Amino acid sequence: MAASSSGPMTGVRVVELGIWVAAPSGGAMLADWGADVVKIEAPNGDPLRQIRDAVGLAVHEHCPYFEPENRGKRSIVLDLRSEEGRTAAAALVADADVFLTNLRPAALARLGLDHDTLLAAHPGLVYALVTGYGLEGPDAAAGAYDMGAFWARGGIAELLTTEGGATPIQRSGMGDHVAGLAVAGMVSAALLSRTQTGRGQLVTTSLTRLAAWQISTDYNLRLMLDRPAPRTDRHTEASPVWNNYRAGDGKAFWLIGVEADRHWPTLVRLLGRDDWATDPGLGTRAQRAARAAELIAELDVVFATRSRAEWAALFDTEPDFFWAPVNDVDDALADPQTHAAGVVLEVAADDRPLRMVNSPVDYLGTPPGPVRGAPTLGQHTDEVLAELREAAQ
Repeated sequence: MAASSSGPMTGVRVVELGIWVAAPSGGAMLADWGADVVKIEAPNGDPLRQIRDAVGLAVHEHCPYFEPENRGKRSIVLDLRSEEGRTAAAALVADADVFLTNLRPAALARLGLDHDTLLAAHPGLVYALVTGYGLEGPDAAAGAYDMGAFWARGGIAELLTTEGGATPIQRSGMGDHVAGLAVAGMVSAALLSRTQTGRGQLVTTSLTRLAAWQISTDYNLRLMLDRPAPRTDRHTEASPVWNNYRAGDGKAFWLIGVEADRHWPTLVRLLGRDDWATDPGLGTRAQRAARAAELIAELDVVFATRSRAEWAALFDTEPDFFWAPVNDVDDALADPQTHAAGVVLEVAADDRPLRMVNSPVDYLGTPPGPVRGAPTLGQHTDEVLAELREAAQ
């Protein structure tokens, strides 16, 4: 039965033929929201299951790579190379509201699970497809991972590379988790459309499109004004109140003075810099920008005189002064606001409750029930096949 008996997706059945993260993370969100997500796996399982070996996890340890992407789902093992496996998959899809996949279209066509075939047989189906590069063009058939299609080829990595510095490496699944958000949104909208029209449809997203959306301001500067994306350096940032600094204990923080002329006087007052307040050469943003290197260098010296906690106490005396600590993961998890905001989810597992990151949307009118952990490989094969036999009678 479904992972939850409540939530906005209660009663929706999703058949997921997904591997790694991009589609499965979207499936996990739908399961969080109450959908019954049945995950079809090959006999050797989703390759993400095997990552425990690459990172040295013991067999008995829970895997923080696989389990959060697949919590709340049911796993059924089918060999889609066999006629029996394809028949069972077809029966599953016939009983589904949504088919979710990130396999390449050519592979799906060989299995008879391409969108043309399934939508012709099931016109009410929502067919959700995640690709690397879209459905058309010279590289549409190419396989892709988010490090390539999203991070590198999409332009994000280069924009974050400092002059003369090494190209940064994205954190695990950054582009794939953006894809998961797109999956959850496009599936929800397509289901809404089906209630109005009675028809399903193909809905699709790609890592290429998601990269451009993520840094769309930089794309739009070129598209709309034919200007390159500006490159910034904290030592010469035009506005000293829109910059990061390091306190005397080595901990960094960010000043978020979005409105420079509004927030500069507050900073001057907090620091007791009457000389800056009366300097006619610092009265406007443009004047401060002309002296940015000088001001930032002096602020570096000033901020090194106290710990971040001391600066925090001072900054917080001004409710209209915006700043944020530059946290590491441990800092963020120690922050009570992280937990108050619902970032951490407790998931029921066989041996003990597991804590992991929650999906980023709350439904206060239709809150989902408890979420169970990720299934073992093929854990629900007999259960799901029995349901299919019962439905066929």
